Amino acid sequence: MAEQDFGTGCPAPRGRTRHRGRARSGAALVTAGLAFLAVLAPTPSAAGGGEPRPLVPARFVPGPCPTTPEPVPGRCGYLEVPENRARRGGRTVRLTVAIVPAASGRPAADPVVFMTGGPGADAISDIPFLIDSGVNRDRDLIVMAQRGTLHSRPNLACPEVDRFYAEAVGLRYDAPATGRRLVRATRACRDRLTASGVDLSAYNTTENAADFADLRRALGIERWNVYGYSYGTDLALTHLRRHPWGVRSVAIDSVVPPQVVSLPWTWDSAREGITTVFAACAAQPRCAHRYPDLRRTLTEQVRRLEARPLTVMAAPPSGGAPVRVVLDGGALVNLLVANAVPAVDVPAALDELAHGNPERFARARAAGATPVVGEFAHGLTQSVACAEWVPGYSRADLLRAGRRAFPGWPDSVLAQAPQLPFEHDVCRVWNVPDRTAVQRVTTTSAVPALVLSGTFDAKTGARWGAYAARTLSRSTTVRIPGIGHWVVPQSPCAQRVLASFLTRPTGPDTRCVAGLAPKPFTITPPPETA
Repeated sequence: MAEQDFGTGCPAPRGRTRHRGRARSGAALVTAGLAFLAVLAPTPSAAGGGEPRPLVPARFVPGPCPTTPEPVPGRCGYLEVPENRARRGGRTVRLTVAIVPAASGRPAADPVVFMTGGPGADAISDIPFLIDSGVNRDRDLIVMAQRGTLHSRPNLACPEVDRFYAEAVGLRYDAPATGRRLVRATRACRDRLTASGVDLSAYNTTENAADFADLRRALGIERWNVYGYSYGTDLALTHLRRHPWGVRSVAIDSVVPPQVVSLPWTWDSAREGITTVFAACAAQPRCAHRYPDLRRTLTEQVRRLEARPLTVMAAPPSGGAPVRVVLDGGALVNLLVANAVPAVDVPAALDELAHGNPERFARARAAGATPVVGEFAHGLTQSVACAEWVPGYSRADLLRAGRRAFPGWPDSVLAQAPQLPFEHDVCRVWNVPDRTAVQRVTTTSAVPALVLSGTFDAKTGARWGAYAARTLSRSTTVRIPGIGHWVVPQSPCAQRVLASFLTRPTGPDTRCVAGLAPKPFTITPPPETA
């Protein structure tokens, strides 16, 4: 199965493209004055009164930074908060916090706090991407491990599920037998976690958002700027709705609106991202000539592979011996949604596949055979998804959404949500309470917001950024052409827009966007002349 980060499902590959050096370019930002900060801060009336104090105060304890492949360039500690705020006197959890100093010699007083995706990803390992993107150029950067993730205690990692995904590259993606193996692995993880005393119902976006509110108070920060991507946008919007005090600005990147996220919603995003890639190819004369009618090509390949899956040996991109991989229709679709094959190579990869060469997709599928066991918190993924995203929509609703998005595709493919296969069965064994009444809620706010989307994003379609912005009255919406999931690390223009937004949240400089276009697609020789 394709590794994922929707924010949904399983971990995205950690080998995200790095952009060293680019984040340092450009003029220094102007430090925002105190009067300007006062204008932008949420007023008590807008926030519904003064900030309430938690019944159980959190505490920040300084401590050593965690050991990571790239050392954390700052000071660290942990935040101690209740596991379940509705239960007085219960367990506490510890969340690692890293504070990276601003690169500027005269940093602004209001830091940036980062909310990572997943749910379940390791926020601490995102620090190099944030630094390379210049997020800490003029402000301190605060990164906290979300509850249940790596570098938090308890850690809701599921090695049982990691091992399943490593084996699943050699299985049919959407076969019932594959689903049963996933359910067994999930049940084993759940049984182990609950036996250790973990209250899985407490690992949700409401508690997650309250953790960040407690962090701001514990660090004595008057105002801060929130930046979240993917599931982190769901979290950021929840944080803004439930804890608006002290939020100077919010930047959301690759948007997951909490009021609409669901399993059927994933098919809408998949359709938008994939068809936008095809439209961009059609707009480039060389690509259009070489790869005509990509949508039909994809449909033919999905149907062909679903009827007669390919079994091939492929070497993982990270190296090592070739592994057995199975390519069926569901695997092909999820590799596209996961951006496992770079968008610029997708037309060529589909054409090669149609002419009997599955190498690009097979190697991408083989990447799942070598997960870092224990790095991703599948337990947080399922606690959030099963409480907040899955309830209220049936299997029939999901199938109907798939049929609307991709008419003519096999039902066996469309019956599984992209990046979240067999989720109804998984949630039956995960067994956490339905939280949609408190979480599937629109955020309405006058806090300045920057909404960033990539037009090639098939996990969180670009139109959902504009959708979320409709109730953010002082928002700026930016679409970056030719970029997929998590825009800022991939786009120097988006980095400049974010920097200008942090300096002037009500009027960021977006001029660089006007000249952007998708990169030229890879053009391979036709098979007969190759």
